[in-house]
Amino acid sequence: MQFQSCGRVAVLGGGSWATAIAKIVMHHEEKITWYMRRDDRIEDFKRMHHNPAYLTGVHFDVERINFSSDINEVVKNNDTLIFVIPSPYIKSHLKKLKTNMREKMVVTAIKGIVPDDSLTVSRYFQRQYNVPEEQVACIGGPSHAEEVALDRLCYLTVGCRDLENAQVVADLLANKYVKTNVSPDIEGIEYSSVLKNVYAIAAGICHGLKLGDNFQAVLVANALQEMKRFLRAVQPEDRHVSDSAYLGDLLVTMYSNFSRNRVFGTMIGQGYSVKTAQLEMEMIAEGYYGTNCMKILNKRYHVNMPILDAVYNILYEKISPSVEIKILSDSLR
Repeated sequence: MQFQSCGRVAVLGGGSWATAIAKIVMHHEEKITWYMRRDDRIEDFKRMHHNPAYLTGVHFDVERINFSSDINEVVKNNDTLIFVIPSPYIKSHLKKLKTNMREKMVVTAIKGIVPDDSLTVSRYFQRQYNVPEEQVACIGGPSHAEEVALDRLCYLTVGCRDLENAQVVADLLANKYVKTNVSPDIEGIEYSSVLKNVYAIAAGICHGLKLGDNFQAVLVANALQEMKRFLRAVQPEDRHVSDSAYLGDLLVTMYSNFSRNRVFGTMIGQGYSVKTAQLEMEMIAEGYYGTNCMKILNKRYHVNMPILDAVYNILYEKISPSVEIKILSDSLR
């Protein structure tokens, strides 16, 4: 099936990135549907004209939004579905879904792996919901929701095996502060989106340990090489990891103060336990879950991934961050 336009568009998710995506989409769409799980959150949104919990400075014309907490109604009545639900919760939302998605254009803006299945989100939609490969796209690239809220320049890459469909989605997202391009490397973009969160936790841990900028630069360089090795093993493709969808997203997530994964890692490096850091975080750090998923996945590929292993040992094996990073530092170049 070839999509010549996005048709009716729905955003599914209630967090900061979902709010940013809705803001972007409403530059082009007169009306959108917005799925949120909680009816009380929807009522507060309608009354306050902004998301009551995330990016509260972004105001919306709520008359142009059809809010719904019924995922089946949302899927049934829309043509393009943009999923922006954190990966640890995607299955709990989708288990209520009974509506066929084979005729839909499914776009994932989720930078994570589906837990338990250890699948990219695009592959999960293909296998579990029979969405044709050419009708599944992902959104990647360096893009903090907080900067979208401020209309700061943002560069997004839409990955899809069907480049014409990718361009349709890219055109939906493009505006004066969002620049877009397309790529057929959907799985490469998704895997790199997961790994950059893991590496951002590593960067945060090292920041918390006060290891300095010199070591951070070495860590970034080695993280990029580690990412390149994994992508080559799992999805051989003619890609340039120096492109913004890979390196750009890696850099902004490892260095920016807006990066929740870096903040989470910094707390771990400063001595917080994993549980305490999670409780104090206002938003979920998907890299915590991504670390475990990627560790499991790499048992199949046996790629040399010392940074992933170090973060896993700190978060899941409770190895001292200072001890584990010292061991890691001896293996880096």
